[in-house]
Amino acid sequence: MALLELSHVETYYGDSHILFDLSLTVEAGEVVCLLGRNGAGKTTTVRTIIGLTPPRSGRVLLRGHDVAGLAPFRVARLGLGFVPEDRRVFPNLTVHENLEVARRTWGDGEAGPWTEARVFELFPVLRERRRQLGGTLSGGEQQMLTIARTLMGNPAILLLDEPSEGLAPLVVEMLRAQLGRLKASGLTIVLAEQNVRFVSELGDRVYILEKGLVRYQGTMAAFLADAEVRQAYLAV
Repeated sequence: MALLELSHVETYYGDSHILFDLSLTVEAGEVVCLLGRNGAGKTTTVRTIIGLTPPRSGRVLLRGHDVAGLAPFRVARLGLGFVPEDRRVFPNLTVHENLEVARRTWGDGEAGPWTEARVFELFPVLRERRRQLGGTLSGGEQQMLTIARTLMGNPAILLLDEPSEGLAPLVVEMLRAQLGRLKASGLTIVLAEQNVRFVSELGDRVYILEKGLVRYQGTMAAFLADAEVRQAYLAV
């Protein structure tokens, strides 16, 4: 049984039909990448999974149980951690306080509970900024804090929406290495991205979305070897 499965999902924003008969699976311990141009449906897919934009039809199965229609906080309690594109740190709280408000000890993480000490091992710069207000951090530091705060909830699956967006190249490389460490720890990751280079060394499997439809699925190795697919759907 897949850890996460979307089955024939149809999602709308009001009367606008965004996702069409979308199906995908995520196995425990793998990194699945959702690729596509702007407006392809990547963010909507992630929002559908976490419950921010519930599907009008279809199923979202977590360990075989349908969570479609549940409130996002209930989905999160079942083991899904969401890192939004706009980060949403608490600007008037310190790094420590941002982490503390998200801490829980009853999560579903497979490699033991995430603690402040453990996230500081992954993101050493946050240890240095521990007493600094979240709103005064750089964009890259805020992205790290958002991921660290989500990990404090001990998720079984980490959902990341465009994590490299707007970051300097050096920070992007640092973030890729940190996500690689998370992958090596066995954490399951769903990664919505446009930056193919960023995900090329992280992903196990790829789904390419175009206008709310899955146009391609395959292993990362097969995707990287298929120049025609990359040109047709990503223009790279």
